[in-house]
Amino acid sequence: MRRLLTRIINRVLLTEPLTPRMGQDAEIHTQGRRTLVVGLGNPGMEGTRHSVGMAVLGSLAARLGVAERWRGDKHVSGEVIVSEVQQTHVVLLRPRLLMNINGVSVAKAAGKYGIRPEDILLVHDDLDKPLGKISIKQGGSARGHNGVRSCVDCLQTDVMPRLRVGIGRPTEKRSVERHVLGRFSSEEKKILDSVLVQSVDLLLSQFSQLSQQEPQPPSSPAGGRQAARERSSASPAPES
Repeated sequence: MRRLLTRIINRVLLTEPLTPRMGQDAEIHTQGRRTLVVGLGNPGMEGTRHSVGMAVLGSLAARLGVAERWRGDKHVSGEVIVSEVQQTHVVLLRPRLLMNINGVSVAKAAGKYGIRPEDILLVHDDLDKPLGKISIKQGGSARGHNGVRSCVDCLQTDVMPRLRVGIGRPTEKRSVERHVLGRFSSEEKKILDSVLVQSVDLLLSQFSQLSQQEPQPPSSPAGGRQAARERSSASPAPES
């Protein structure tokens, strides 16, 4: 019932046509590769395990020297930075919606900047990986992650690659909800510092690969699952 209600909310919030908007960001549509990198999380809960995707994007922006350029964009219900990395137009997005409806922000940004679902990289926490482990997943199931599920629902496709950042499962009798919404301990923060560096390194390597590919024209953010099957033959990304 909760999942159905969330899906209805997603659809209600996506009332505007998802078409590229011309204006100060029009250059994103004109040439070169385009990619959208999204840090999934809960606004106002930065520093929690569930919002580690936001922490990764903060570290990425700092590495790129654009951390002061975050700006709120009501059209996409989030904070964005538009930059260029290795000849690739990169839009960084931190949704300002709750995790369960993050997909609304992602779909709006995809429409505004004319970015295809397969060029949207979701960065999110992963219970099934211990803290210190990260990997790239090339589309597929949301694997129980509500933020990813919202993105799949709103974009109508599951082809989006994901950077999965391990946070581990709770120990003893602590609930999953308390675990993911809790903050990292002092010992965990020492590991997290290294994880953030590794995550940014991996994202930059993805940008490097994109810059070597032929640019594709902008398209509607809506898609199907066929692309996921077409990508399934690609070799898996390394896990660290």
